[in-house]
Amino acid sequence: MNVVRIIPCLDVKDGRVVKGVKFINLRDARDPVEAAEAYCREGADELVFLDIFATVESRKTRFEWVKKVCDVVTVPFAVGGGIASLEDMQTLFDLGVNKVSINTAAVRNPELIREASRRFGKERLVVAIDGRKNPPRSGRPRLEVVVKSGSEATGIDVVDWAKRVEKLGAGEILLTSKDADGTKAGYDLEMTKAVAEAVKIPVTASGGAGKLEHLYEAVTMGKAAAVLAASIFHFGEISVSQAKEYLAEKGISVKM
Repeated sequence: MNVVRIIPCLDVKDGRVVKGVKFINLRDARDPVEAAEAYCREGADELVFLDIFATVESRKTRFEWVKKVCDVVTVPFAVGGGIASLEDMQTLFDLGVNKVSINTAAVRNPELIREASRRFGKERLVVAIDGRKNPPRSGRPRLEVVVKSGSEATGIDVVDWAKRVEKLGAGEILLTSKDADGTKAGYDLEMTKAVAEAVKIPVTASGGAGKLEHLYEAVTMGKAAAVLAASIFHFGEISVSQAKEYLAEKGISVKM
């Protein structure tokens, strides 16, 4: 079995780490630099930094926020939010970011995936996919891609889109369930498994982690290559080291 990565996520708004439920009702969690330092000490395998209002506010990622975290982070560091061009990506790489994550811009302009993969290498390119479930007979895909922080439906099937981004050159997929986000009721295992089994690139499960069992389920039932969480880490309910110890005890290969 491949080594499963544990990834804390820093959702940043107005220079602070925040966390909401289903992408709304945000509450303050902590300072991003302090959080990054703590997670690196705890043994996080990677960190993801998402400037969650960049696209909604039609602006670029706040590079000054990213730079502060880059200065202290000691593990691979991915940044997303408001990245819409190769120039944006180059700026972030120049700051010391290891990977960039694109979402809305990829849906709007799929060729950006191919161009970025060719220029920077697929290992530095994450395509984030936010999905929601639609009821039967809704006339929409059962699993539908949403963009602009989940505020806009696309009519695109999540699995179809995952296959396409892989073909275009994405190195991995960060898959978030809008319905599960912040609920602590568990990852959307149906969506995660459907995408993980449809592609060969790594899929990170995101949205819904509330207890240690959820991380295990995402890997064993959802077939995820990595698990991303926010609330449980930010508010001190579970530490990264606890998560790794639990998974290791259950026979999951993790980097200790």
